[in-house]
Amino acid sequence: MPLTFTLDPAITPALRDGILDLWTDVSNAGGSVGFVAPVTREEIRPELVRHFVQMAEGRTRLLVGHDEDGRPAATAFLTHNSHRLMSHWIWLYTVMVHPRHQGRGYGRDLLAAAEDAARGTDGVEAIRLTCRGGHGLERFYASCGYKEVGRVPDAIRVAPGDDRDEVLMLLSLG
Repeated sequence: MPLTFTLDPAITPALRDGILDLWTDVSNAGGSVGFVAPVTREEIRPELVRHFVQMAEGRTRLLVGHDEDGRPAATAFLTHNSHRLMSHWIWLYTVMVHPRHQGRGYGRDLLAAAEDAARGTDGVEAIRLTCRGGHGLERFYASCGYKEVGRVPDAIRVAPGDDRDEVLMLLSLG
C-alpha cells in the first residue's frame, strides 16, 4: 500500500513522537541520518527541535509519508538556502524510510514527493543533499536522478578508525 505524503503538516504531539520513533528506529537499524547506533529518542529530540525551530522561522519544510495506519513511515526536510547568491537551490536533509517499509519503493516515492515540493517552490532550480559513503547511498540517489558533484574523503567519523566520505549529490529541476 503506498504512503500518503503531506507537505508542511501540523506538528502535533503524535506527529512529533512518530518522527522521533522513526528517526530512532532508522538510526538503530544503521541508517545514515546523523546518529550512530545505539541512540535513544532523547538523544535525537534536540535535533528534531532544531528542525522544528527552522520550520517556525520559515527556513525549512517538512515532508512526511504516512503508512496505512497513519504513522510516519518516511520523512525529509527541505531547507532553503539562506545565502542570497544560492537561493535557487534547496537542501534535502534527514531523508529516511522506516526499516519495516524498506524495499517497497517508498524511498523513491519520498524523493519524488520532495522533488514535487521543490518544483512548487518559487525560484528553486535544484536540490542538494549529502550522504555518508560506504553504504551505497550514492548509487540509490543516482538511480533517482541525482548526480554526484563532490566528495570529501573521510569527512564523517562514525567511530574511531571508521571514517566515511561525505558525498554531495545534486538534482537539477530544469
